[in-house]
Amino acid sequence: MRSGQQARAQASAITPGGRSPGAEPPPAGTVRDLFGGHRLSPAQRRIAQYITDHLTEAAFLSITDLAERVGVSQPSVTRFATSLGFNGYPALREALQPIALSAVAGAPEARAESRRNELQAAVDAEIANLESLRRVFADTDRILDVGRELARSVPLTVLGLRISVSLAEYFAYAARRVHPDVRLVSRGGSVAYDALLQSREAGGTWVLAFAMPRHAKETLAAVRAARGTGLRVALVTDLTLGPLVDEADVTFTAPTGSRLVFDSYAAPGVLCAALLQAMADADPERTQLRLEKYEQAAEQHAFFLDD
Repeated sequence: MRSGQQARAQASAITPGGRSPGAEPPPAGTVRDLFGGHRLSPAQRRIAQYITDHLTEAAFLSITDLAERVGVSQPSVTRFATSLGFNGYPALREALQPIALSAVAGAPEARAESRRNELQAAVDAEIANLESLRRVFADTDRILDVGRELARSVPLTVLGLRISVSLAEYFAYAARRVHPDVRLVSRGGSVAYDALLQSREAGGTWVLAFAMPRHAKETLAAVRAARGTGLRVALVTDLTLGPLVDEADVTFTAPTGSRLVFDSYAAPGVLCAALLQAMADADPERTQLRLEKYEQAAEQHAFFLDD
């Protein structure tokens, strides 16, 4: 665990973005660097954002006052500090205070500009995530191979629980346009097990599972249940290691944006679209036939507003 002196030394040595050692980062940037590289819960991100936006005040607040200002419990503040590697909140506050004092000497316009640019920084982080995914796509064989396997699995089960439901629903909605039997599993426990067992008994061979932070225990249980029924598992996640990856037959890693209170999914969304493309290309005749039938139905029943 870090002490206050160790944290101050680390913060003073940070030179992100190729900054020369003699160039001091702005105080808000130093605080974000202190928080960076840690997986924070939404409540912890609220604490981090409050400290960043109110640095000169927050660095001198008691744990009671900080918890009240943010609207969280005192134990949440303590867990936030320990998740960053500090012994407790006092050590974190000790590390923040010299940064806050340096901010007092800075121009108010610079501090306001730093806050205004936070949303742009979140976009920049997502651009970096997409660049990372672009490098993954340099070798298309894996995604094309899995796309063929998913296309052949009838039925195809798509699993997404808790926060991952949105990605699973998007994939399942689109996949139904090119695949004859797509089954969405968005509830865990015995309900998920029943659906997985039925899918296997109906002839299914694959499950496409989504696991985004925070990674739910019930997702791991469902993946293990799928394997137990004889289904193979393709996993879309932000992880490269861990029990979820260990249980999957194949894993595609797509980083999530974590600069805002809730994660953003630019890279996982593009990965979903790429898997859908691979499925569509795996059986072009079936794809074309199903898409034409859907367009006919959409026109007949006026599903959409006129362009």
